[in-house]
Amino acid sequence: MKFIANARMYAVTPDAEAAWRALLAHVAREAEVDLEYVPYPAPQPLEALWARPDLGCVFMCGYPIALGIARVTPIAAPIPAQPWAGGQAVYRSDLIVRADAPFRTLEETFGHRAGWTVEHSHSGFNAFRHHLLRYVTPARPQLYAEMIGHLVTARAILDAVVEGRIDVGPLDAYWHALIARHRPELTAHVRVVASTDLAPMPAFVAAAALPADTVARLRAAFCAAAGRPWFAQLRDMLLIDGFAPVTRDAFATTLEWDREAKAAGYTLPR
Repeated sequence: MKFIANARMYAVTPDAEAAWRALLAHVAREAEVDLEYVPYPAPQPLEALWARPDLGCVFMCGYPIALGIARVTPIAAPIPAQPWAGGQAVYRSDLIVRADAPFRTLEETFGHRAGWTVEHSHSGFNAFRHHLLRYVTPARPQLYAEMIGHLVTARAILDAVVEGRIDVGPLDAYWHALIARHRPELTAHVRVVASTDLAPMPAFVAAAALPADTVARLRAAFCAAAGRPWFAQLRDMLLIDGFAPVTRDAFATTLEWDREAKAAGYTLPR
């Protein structure tokens, strides 16, 4: 079987995707694994990509990994070159509003309009729900006058805020940094009013059919990447300091947040 590679989750622009493609080619070459890079642009559903039996090295959010919506083996996760990451393979969600909005805190957005991406997303749903849960009380079970769901992508959240269709929304903070690096004009019109707690970073995963020794070679190649001569240029393009090995257990935090919200009867952000 021919196995594929893809970086759709963080291929924020054609230049960024080209950088990911180059990085994956280096990693595959070092691991002596034959991978075919297959583009998979939005709005094609990520669930369909993750369900493919020929995944060799494809980005997947940690929440669906933990939920087990596809039979995959986590390989390695990037370490964002951002102060908030602290040199770890973690990320958070930035809660953004328009730059010219009157809101100075997240609490000031309550009673207005918010949005989320898709229910299997950590950054666009689970982390946002977890963050809002601390403000929910019996006297105030609903924080927003309107909650628009199923916006699907981070870019759709960004556009909805900029265009005034929602007042606040969650944006994967690493995605936010990448789009600001490659398309700064898109983020010039938004600002962050709050950020969620840190959680495990999305990882490159393989389908169950990829042999264990092949997974091990890929994991070792990812972890060695930061020390390779080719890495420096790609680091600047992709804003990463390297990669950390990961297993399914690394994403347990996402399930804890899910259970906490559901136990409180807060199944959807509202």
